[in-house]
Amino acid sequence: MSQPAALAIFAHPDDIEFRAAGTLLLLARRGWAIHCCNLSRGDLGSSTMSAGRTAATRRREAQASANLMGATWHPPIGHDLRLFYTERAIRQVCALVREVRPTILLTHPPQDYMEDHTTTCRLAVTGAFARGIPNFRSLPSLTPSLEPLTIYHSMPHGLCDPLRRDWKPEAWVNTAAVQRERLAALACHRSQHEWLDASQGMNSYVASAAKEAIELGRRSRKFTHAEGWTRHLHLGFGTEADDPLRDALGRDYARAK
Repeated sequence: MSQPAALAIFAHPDDIEFRAAGTLLLLARRGWAIHCCNLSRGDLGSSTMSAGRTAATRRREAQASANLMGATWHPPIGHDLRLFYTERAIRQVCALVREVRPTILLTHPPQDYMEDHTTTCRLAVTGAFARGIPNFRSLPSLTPSLEPLTIYHSMPHGLCDPLRRDWKPEAWVNTAAVQRERLAALACHRSQHEWLDASQGMNSYVASAAKEAIELGRRSRKFTHAEGWTRHLHLGFGTEADDPLRDALGRDYARAK
């Protein structure tokens, strides 16, 4: 039997570590192949470096983080604030899904605080939907694949939607056992310390991520540290009952009450 795969498609280098690394690490511990792709190069994520130098720096940081987690890293396809819902981008994301053939796809929620996140979610969903359509040519062209796939949407940044309404996930994942590794992966993105402090007032992004995991654990009423997930509608992807995170994680997965 082939090794099951989980694919995380997020917008920027460090988004995966903020939103999904705990879940990916738990899956890896259970024998899953894990894959990471940030669609943007992250080239605008600095107030001190040029765009080209920033992109190169963030690429190295993302690769270091993926190596630390034991994940396969996939290259980006676009630039900060220039991720758009285009035919070419859909074909590129579809090729990634056809290459990895994931059972689990992790991505942003359908609405988030910035458009790169929202667009990445749309591209991930459509690229996955097109994975098994014979007459849809991916870029590069790869053989269609129609194995069941479940998409999970992460918590939004700020833990609320763009209109400040609280976001309640469908389920919680217990990340306490991998919290140290998750934060170490996030710390690989060293260039973001200055940028996130300056642009978003995060006052040490690693400490902010640690605090958030505790807050999500509190909201779960079950775990000390957590990530929250909501399944996408199953139509076009699998059956209504499909919940491979539940099946893989067992006691480390709990439906929200």
